[in-house]
Amino acid sequence: MTEEEIEKENKRIAKQYKELLRISYRSLTDDDKTLIRQAFETAVDAHKEQRRKSGEAYIFHPIAVAKIVASEIGLDATSIAAALLHDVVEDTDYTLNDIEQMFGETVARIVDGLTKISHLKPERDVSLQAENFRKMLLTLNDDVRVIIIKIADRLHNMQTMDAMRADKQVKIASETLYIYAPLAHRIGLYNIKTELEDLSLKYTEPEVYKDILTKMKESKEDQDIYIRDFTKIISDSLDKEKLDYEIKGRPKSVFSIRKKILKQNITFDEVYDKFAIRIIYKSSPEDEKFLAWKIYSIVTDHFRPNPTRLRDWISSPKSTGYEALHITVMGPKGRWVEVQIRSERMNEIAEKGYAAHYKYKNEGEQEDQNLDQWLNKLQEALENNEVNAVDFVEQFKLNLYAKEIFVFTPKGDLKSLPKGATPLDFAFSIHTEIGLKTRGARVNGKLVPLSHELKSGDQVDIITSEKTKPTNNWLDYANTARARSKIKSSLKDEKRQIAEEGKAILTRKLKAQKIQFNDKTIAQLVKYFKLKTSLDLFYRVGIGTIDNIKLKDFAASRSNAFVSFFKNKIRKPSIPQDIDKEEITHNYDQLVFGKDEEKLEYKFANCCNPIPGDPVFGFITVNDGMKVHKKDCPNAIQLQSNYAYRIIQAKWIDSSQQEFSAVIHLNGLDNLGLVSEITKEISNNLHVDMRKISFESHDSVFKGQITVVVKNKSILKKLMDRLKKINGIDKVTRE
Repeated sequence: MTEEEIEKENKRIAKQYKELLRISYRSLTDDDKTLIRQAFETAVDAHKEQRRKSGEAYIFHPIAVAKIVASEIGLDATSIAAALLHDVVEDTDYTLNDIEQMFGETVARIVDGLTKISHLKPERDVSLQAENFRKMLLTLNDDVRVIIIKIADRLHNMQTMDAMRADKQVKIASETLYIYAPLAHRIGLYNIKTELEDLSLKYTEPEVYKDILTKMKESKEDQDIYIRDFTKIISDSLDKEKLDYEIKGRPKSVFSIRKKILKQNITFDEVYDKFAIRIIYKSSPEDEKFLAWKIYSIVTDHFRPNPTRLRDWISSPKSTGYEALHITVMGPKGRWVEVQIRSERMNEIAEKGYAAHYKYKNEGEQEDQNLDQWLNKLQEALENNEVNAVDFVEQFKLNLYAKEIFVFTPKGDLKSLPKGATPLDFAFSIHTEIGLKTRGARVNGKLVPLSHELKSGDQVDIITSEKTKPTNNWLDYANTARARSKIKSSLKDEKRQIAEEGKAILTRKLKAQKIQFNDKTIAQLVKYFKLKTSLDLFYRVGIGTIDNIKLKDFAASRSNAFVSFFKNKIRKPSIPQDIDKEEITHNYDQLVFGKDEEKLEYKFANCCNPIPGDPVFGFITVNDGMKVHKKDCPNAIQLQSNYAYRIIQAKWIDSSQQEFSAVIHLNGLDNLGLVSEITKEISNNLHVDMRKISFESHDSVFKGQITVVVKNKSILKKLMDRLKKINGIDKVTRE
C-alpha cells in the first residue's frame, strides 16, 4: 500500500472510532472513554499486520462489533472494550495475562470466554458441532456478555460474508440459523435475531430470498398508504385524549414470511399480515398499563378486534422481558392487521433486550428480578452435562423458542412454563427434589395424571412421597429441558447403582462356574451377549436379564475347547471398542404401541423407512394393518391432520432393559386382613410396581387378580413364592 492509501485508511479508522463513542446507547463517563480508548489502541497495535479476506484492515471488524455492542445492544464500557479486544488473544502475540494487567479481571474473563469459543474446531460431524455449541453456551457461566458479544461478532461476519467461498457461506449461515438466531431471540435481541435470520436465508436459499425481497419492495407503497389510512382514522381520538404517541409500520422479516409460506402452504400474496402497526406512547411508569388499555379501547372503538388474538404481555411479561399489548383488528379495506401497543420503555426493552433492563434497573426492582430469572433459566438449561450434545442443543432450542403459559402455585405465585408443559415440568421448575419425589398432582383441586397438559391459569399442587423414584416413562411426560435432564441423570445414577450390584453378583456367579473375573472374561461376555460396554453387562446381570441359565450357556461355549481353538486360529478375539465407556447403552430392538406399550403386528412405511431409535408413530391403514412412520416423515403432517383418530403412539424400547407387566391370579380362603397382607408384601418389594388389583370373595373362598410391573422373570418368581407363603393363600399362578 502507498503512503497515501495508508493515511486514508488511518483516517477511516479514526472516524469509525469517533462514531463508536458517539452512538453508544449508554452515556459514557470519562473513565469509560479512557478504558475504550486504551482498548482501541491495543487492538490497533495488535492487528496492525492483519487484513480481512475483503482486503481491508482487520481492525475494522472489532470496531464494527464494538459498534453493534454499543448502539444496537447497548452494553456498558467494559463490554465495548472486550468487543474491541475479542480477537486479540487468539490472533496476536498478546496473552490473557497482558489483557488482565492492562484492563482488569472482568475484561480478561470476557475475552477468555470469547477465545475459548473461537478455539472450538469447526467439525463436519453434527454431534461434534453440537458439542462445540454446548461448550460455547457453558461460557455463560462466566459471563453472559460473552454470548452477547459473540452474537454481535456473528452478526458482523454475516453482514460481510460476500468475499467468502459459497460452501463456507452456506455452512456459517446454517450454523447461524441453528443456534445464534435462537440465542438472540432468547436474550430479547429481536432486531438482531431478525437480521441474522434474513442474512442466513440470503445465503442458504438465495433465489427465494431475492424473490421475497423484490415482492416486498413492490408492495411497500401499498403498505405506506394503508398505514396512513389507519393512522388518519385513530389519530383524532388519540389526540383528543392528549396522548403523546407515534404510529409506525413494521414490515415482517423475509425469513418469517418464508416460514409462513412453507407452514401454511400459501403464496406470497396470500400472506395477509406482511406488516404490523406499532403505537409507541410516552408515559410515566405508574401510568403505563392504564394508558396501554386506554389506547386498546380507542383502537377497538374504530376497528373490530379478533378476541382470540389478544396477547397481554404487560400483566405477564415474556421470560425474555418483552412487554406489550398485541391485538389483531379488522382494519381498513377489510384486512386483518396486528397492532402492537408499547410504551417507550417497553419499546426499548423489545429492541435492546438485556441492556435496557439495566437502564431501567433503578427505576423498578421488578426489571432486575426478571433479568435474574432469565439468567437463572439459561443456567438451568446449561447445567446438565449428562445429556449428549445433540440432544442438549435440540432441547436448548426447544426451550428457546417455546411459547409460554402461566400457572399458579398453591400459594398463588405465578410460574411461567413452555406451552405443552405437564405437572412434572412444573414440579421440577420449583425444585429438583420436589420433581424427583413427585407422586401425583392436583390441577384446580382435581387429581390428574402426570401426563396432563397444563393450561394458562391452572393452579397446580404437587403431591410428593419419599418412596417415589423417576421411571423411564417420566421422559414421555416431561417436556422442559430442566425436567428431562434431571430425570435422565437420576435414571443414570440408579442404573449405575444396579450395575455396581450386578458386578458383585457376576463375580460370585463366575466363581461358581470356576471362571476368573478379569478384563478378558468381561470382554468375552460383552461380545457373547452382543453388548457394547462393560456397564451394559453388569446392569443386565443386576436386573436379572442375564441369569444363571445364560451364564451357564456362556461357560459351556467357553469350555468347548476344540471349537474355540479353531475359532481363535481363524481370527484373533477382538475386544469391543467401547467396552470401557462409562455408560449404559440402549439396543433398540422392539416397537411398542399405545399407552399400555403393547406389542402389535406392524410394517414399516416405505415413504420414510424408520430405523430402530427413530421417533415414530403408528398409523392404522384400511387394508394393510399398522404402518410405522417417522415423526418427521413428509406425510406425517397430512396423516395427523386428516386421520388423527387412526394414529397410535409408538416408541422403540430395549427389550433387555425393559420392565414388563404380568398378571398374577390368587386363590385361597378368605380371612380378615388378607388383602392388606398381600398389598404389603408387594409394596415392600422395591422393584415391583402394582398397576391393577381386584378381589372377590364368595362363601369364604376368594379369587384375586393383580397386574404388576417387574424388571425380569426372576423378580416375578420371587414375588410369587413370597405370596404363596401368606397364610390363607392356596394357589398363585401367572396368566
